[in-house]
Amino acid sequence: MPLSPPKRPRQRVHTRRIVVEGFRRDDGLLELEACLADVKDLDYPIASGVRRAGDPVHEMRVRVTLAPDFTIVDAEACSDWVPYPGGCDTIGPAYGQLVGLNLVRGFRKTVGEMFADVRGCSHITELLSSLPTAAIQTFATFRRDNEDTGEKPFQLDRCHALETSSAVVRLHYPKWYRGTDGEN
Repeated sequence: MPLSPPKRPRQRVHTRRIVVEGFRRDDGLLELEACLADVKDLDYPIASGVRRAGDPVHEMRVRVTLAPDFTIVDAEACSDWVPYPGGCDTIGPAYGQLVGLNLVRGFRKTVGEMFADVRGCSHITELLSSLPTAAIQTFATFRRDNEDTGEKPFQLDRCHALETSSAVVRLHYPKWYRGTDGEN
């Protein structure tokens, strides 16, 4: 169901795009490439000068390489467009510290602590918060979501629709259904 129509006439003035793409490498590892871009629809005066309408204010990129258990084995970050050249665009190498972190085990919290305040770029750090679910979707490309491996499917009890007491789980994952109606 789409959003309702706007209640009043309006003019768009800002767009933020976050794009995450998942790739399978020829060595079997997966990579995620992510980009966050902020663009103004009007000329935008900032301390370092005027950013013309349509030119990005921010354009940050991240690439992580993942082992099959979601552990980051390589990481790179860069800033192609920044409001303060010579400042903002120097923090990218710090994100090499992502190597060794696991995207599905406390990643967002750890990243928030590691790169808080002046230890990172708020935009790159925000972009990283999109990676865990994008990684899960990338890995899911190669697995059937309700395949019976004997282990509880990863996605169960991780979102509203897939709570193990829900009708959706009863229908699509009956083995793992834990409803209150006496069925198991």
